Amino acid sequence: MYPYKIITFPDGTGVTLYELFILIGVIGALVMFRILADRRQMPAKMQNLILLGAVAAFVIGYLSAVLFQAVYNALETGKFVIDGGTGATFYGGFIGGAISMLLIYFIGMRILYKEFTTAVRWLPTFANIAAVCIPLAHGFGRLGCLTAGCCHGKFTDAWYGITQWVELSSGHYGWAKVVPIQLFEAMFLFALAAALFVLVWKKKGFGLSCYFIGYGIWRFIIEFFRTDDRGASFIPGLTPSQVTALLLILIGSAIIAAYFILLRKKGKNIFLPPDLKTDDRSVSVSEDKEKVDNEKESGA
Repeated sequence: MYPYKIITFPDGTGVTLYELFILIGVIGALVMFRILADRRQMPAKMQNLILLGAVAAFVIGYLSAVLFQAVYNALETGKFVIDGGTGATFYGGFIGGAISMLLIYFIGMRILYKEFTTAVRWLPTFANIAAVCIPLAHGFGRLGCLTAGCCHGKFTDAWYGITQWVELSSGHYGWAKVVPIQLFEAMFLFALAAALFVLVWKKKGFGLSCYFIGYGIWRFIIEFFRTDDRGASFIPGLTPSQVTALLLILIGSAIIAAYFILLRKKGKNIFLPPDLKTDDRSVSVSEDKEKVDNEKESGA
């Protein structure tokens, strides 16, 4: 829609709306984390660790996104190439960023608290807050895709089509009117982030599992309407992104199942953050509704 540089540097490189929207998304996610972490009374030093870790995880995640895209391309073309035209895939960035963030979280918490119990008990709260921040940042990223012309839908003359700079044929680009899948996905992601925000704000829990299931279903369906190169997977008829979407749905469902299994075997207190931990007796609604609400936070 507008793939041109809005800021140009002396060496010819510059910043487009794509990079600008990604930056806005990252800043928005960090601000959202601070708001919800304060709401959940997360210790300040823990918040600072996570915020610094998130910046590092974003950089690592972007490199991972490019690497995954290069692997996708290699599976299709037989050539593994990483250059300015390689591109990046969200799933690759999510996996690389999530792994690096978890490593930073547990190592950092071990250094801060000299033990792992605090890290484990705060992990569900952290995961649920992250479940709000990820689709918020991703939504702005999809708006960046809209301006860049990537991740689009089929060519169309319909009223809802948007003219974008897209790949018309292999290696040839031009202006064409296409279905703005990026815009539709951004709207879905913002709505998902808003719904998850309400869950976390009201301490209802299951934020991460709802994100995995919700986005997994959306991504599986929307892949059928994208006409940019989707690649091939080991499952005939499904793209690599659809296979990953199915995996997200399974993981989200497994988290919910694991919660109820642990609840039955270990009791409610196992899920409470350290500042809300009670004695070995089960917490009842009549004793402390606030603590019962917080136990649901385990539904990461």
